[in-house]
Amino acid sequence: MKKAHSFNIPKTPANALIVQEDHGSRFYDRLHLHEEIQLSCILEGRGKLLVADSVHSYSSGDIFVIGSQCPHVFRSDEEQGTSHMISIFFTRYSFGPEFFMIPEMQSLSAFFAASEQGIQLKSNKETIRKHCEQILSANRFDRFLLFLKLLKRISQSDQLPLCGLSYPKKISTTAGDRMGLIFDYVMHNFQQEITLADISEKAFMTPEAFCRFFKKRTNKTFFQFLIELRIEHACQLLASEGSLSISEIADNSGFRSISNFNRMFKKLKGLTPTAYSHNLRSRSL
Repeated sequence: MKKAHSFNIPKTPANALIVQEDHGSRFYDRLHLHEEIQLSCILEGRGKLLVADSVHSYSSGDIFVIGSQCPHVFRSDEEQGTSHMISIFFTRYSFGPEFFMIPEMQSLSAFFAASEQGIQLKSNKETIRKHCEQILSANRFDRFLLFLKLLKRISQSDQLPLCGLSYPKKISTTAGDRMGLIFDYVMHNFQQEITLADISEKAFMTPEAFCRFFKKRTNKTFFQFLIELRIEHACQLLASEGSLSISEIADNSGFRSISNFNRMFKKLKGLTPTAYSHNLRSRSL
């Protein structure tokens, strides 16, 4: 059974910051959480980021901040090649309980508040990526300086919240087990029909109990979440260089009705799938 694993990020007393490079066929693919705030820069790869109550597509160049104790997983697309990511782990108290409370650091208070919901950066991504790459090989003093520059640059960047819930939010072991199992099943089967009976059985609950359980922990219904996941998958297909038609993309994303697909896509993205695709193409010219 999958669960939201509580991680202890390995560190020594001499290392206030933990810098990790993941490079392989895929990222770690189990729902997990940890005390540290996580800043991740995607150098290569694509897939879906499941974070708390929301799902997002990711691709090369994307940068995310994931809050403390926020359940998350980067699920790499199976058909993609290499996955490469630099992550920096830290807490508000990495440099002592008062460091980020001094007047010179007050400009970063908004960053720590925003990190509770998670952040996706929409600007300054190239500069931040370069800082992340430099941090990998920097000595401890230079790493510290680069880290402060990173936080300053992030605080000056356009941002989107990753989820609708602020963390830390207490998750019991039993609830974490169930949420991990639910998300794992959905991530592997969203392209097929999933009924309430199917998913509640996987969670070892009655349909009524499952609906209450899921809504309480995500502030949305299960089928709202499922539709969001399917639409994000459709966005990835629309952004790819493939030659799939809109109806093929709808079917590949788990929609059996093209009219329902168009309606749900416009509701979530503000554009029809065709207009969304045209916008992507015009930006790349």
